[in-house]
Amino acid sequence: MAQRRRVANLLALAVLTVVAERPMHPYEMASVLRARGKDRETPIKWGSFYTVVRNLEKHGLIAATQSARQGGRPERTVYRITADGREEAEDWTRELLGTPEREPTGFEAGLSVMGGLDPDEVTALLRRRLALLRDRIAVQRETLEVERGEIPRLFLIESEYALAMSMAEEAWTGALLAELAIGTFPGLDQWQVYYQNTRPAPVPTGPATRGHTDETGPMERARLDRGGLAG
Repeated sequence: MAQRRRVANLLALAVLTVVAERPMHPYEMASVLRARGKDRETPIKWGSFYTVVRNLEKHGLIAATQSARQGGRPERTVYRITADGREEAEDWTRELLGTPEREPTGFEAGLSVMGGLDPDEVTALLRRRLALLRDRIAVQRETLEVERGEIPRLFLIESEYALAMSMAEEAWTGALLAELAIGTFPGLDQWQVYYQNTRPAPVPTGPATRGHTDETGPMERARLDRGGLAG
């Protein structure tokens, strides 16, 4: 089970990691993280970023060392990592690397209830997903190739992992799609019957319904008009 962290946002771990290199002010922290491509995994928005920095200081994981001003820019507070902060960063990293954690995705949730859709529609949806996955993989590969010429691999390893996961999902989704498309998915006929049997019956229209008369008696109608539904 994952340990409860004093500042649980994963962005906090990224901040601790860069501040462990040298004291920095928040703008420099964010710039270093962006330069290393970390904003792809954890989007960096200034308001929430500064909140993370304040919370790290509040819990004693970083500490202000000085305030600096350059030219006409606003004064910036420089922070250093504390002993507690370094220990937290190292322990958190060990946990994330060494302990597999179950992280259900929206795709898994969709797969678990796909029996509620028509098999043909599921096939079409998976075909669309596969096309989008291939587009994503192309972008990931291109981005990674560019960054390999600019950034040490140590700071790109999570991007390699993300690409590998996308490729694995592409392969698995493609295999499932093939089973559905050629009809070898086990129980496909029963699934189709189940779907059809769970459809609501159509509301009848036409002469039979137009000739329907209200069977509510006059006394019942009077009580309903007065709101008297009981007694």
